This record gives sequence, structure tokens and C-alpha cells, in this order.
Amino acid sequence: MSLKIHQFPYLSDNYGVLLHDPSSNTTACVDAGDAEAAIKALEQQNWTLDLLLITHHHADHTAGLEQIKQKTGARVIGPKAGASAAIAGIDQEVQDGDSFQLGKSEVQVIHTPGHTLDMMNYYLPQDGVLFSGDTLFTMGCGRLFEGTAANMLDSLNRLKQLPQQTTIYCSHEYTLHNGGFALSVDPDNIELQVRVAAAEELRANNLPTVPSTMAEELATNPFLRADDEAIRKTLGMEGADDLAVFTELRERRNNA
Repeated sequence: MSLKIHQFPYLSDNYGVLLHDPSSNTTACVDAGDAEAAIKALEQQNWTLDLLLITHHHADHTAGLEQIKQKTGARVIGPKAGASAAIAGIDQEVQDGDSFQLGKSEVQVIHTPGHTLDMMNYYLPQDGVLFSGDTLFTMGCGRLFEGTAANMLDSLNRLKQLPQQTTIYCSHEYTLHNGGFALSVDPDNIELQVRVAAAEELRANNLPTVPSTMAEELATNPFLRADDEAIRKTLGMEGADDLAVFTELRERRNNA
């Protein structure tokens, strides 16, 4: 990987990420929920911001956009205005299938409606990195605020097609809660048990559980495994289709 990646926390449980291409001295930041945190991270790395990538319109991803833009002069790339609330300050609107350059790295845009209708993920195939916003979390997925369960299932099925070695940076530290829920519907999954124990140790030492890999998510994330017979048996839904199982999982997680 040619890119340097620096993840930083902000607000109560959000993560922002800086991406730096040393060959071109180009830097991008994923999401802008806290301008002070983003600018401090840039100063700590001694990087100058060129691109600001927005995943969706929620305030914890956009509240600092104008301040960061004013401070750095960065070009803001984000979702094309549509069914979700418009995002002020976007310079370059993107939609599914678009791509752009970050230094020598191609960034591919994947539209993943479900959490919101404007949710965009950013995938760098040369570097094997996905920035999944609030779509795919460690051992979880985003709550359905605007889209439907069918939207989210389709979005996750698209992400499942990425290489298993893909590194996934999601936008929140939700792993322990997600892991506890995952165990409740998949209690005999040894890989899941090991992963939750490792996450508990990381958080006990105030360390992040993000990023993860697609291989880890495929093995332990119940929202990627609606077709798993063990999960279906726990839910009492052996004969149901994937959408019904996914919908039940999401509803149970909402109430967990």
C-alpha cells in the first residue's frame, strides 16, 4: 500500500480518517463531523488537506464541513443531491460508479442506500481499503433511517463481493454492542467468540477495534450472513428467505 492512513476519534464514538499519498503529497479526509478534531489530526501528521470526502448528510459526518473547507481550501466531494437532505458546501457531486484520483490511487464510489438514501462508500482497489461510512460496521450494519431493509441487504451484498483481504474503515466504535448482539443470534460461532474477546481487550486498553477486514466480517457479522443455517435456527426462521431473516436481525438489533 502506497497510502499512509491515520484514523482519529471525534465526538463520542465517531472515527475520521486521513489518507496521504506521499508520492504526490496529496491528503484526503473522510467525513467532517468535527472540524477541530480533523484540523488537529492534520497538524499532528503535518499534512495539508486537499480533498474532503463525505459519506452522507448526517450532522456527525458534516457539521465541520464549512469550517474545514474554509481553513484548508480542500475540495469537497460528496453524494449527489437527491432524496436525502442536501449537503451544503459540496464542490464535486458523485454517484454510484463514479471514480476520481487521490494521488496515484483510484477512488471508486459505491452507493449503499439503507442507513440513508445518499450513503456513499469509497473504495480504493489498488490499496485494498473501503471506507464504509454507516453502512457496514464491525459485526454490524447501520440503522435504517431512510432506506428499507431490502435497500440495506442489497448494499451489503454488493460490499460482500469485494476481496476478502479488503480493510474496512467504518465510522463508529460500535463493536462491543454489535458483538454482544451477534453472540445472541450466533452463539456457537467460535470465530465470533474469539473476536468479541479480542475487542473487549482492545477497548479495555482504550484502543480502537476499527478497522477490520472483509474476511472477519464474513465470518462473524450476522448482517452479512442472513443465509447462515445456524443463525436461522436460532431465530426460528429456517424456511424464511434472506430478506425476512435480515429484517428480523435488524429489528432485534434496534431493540437490543
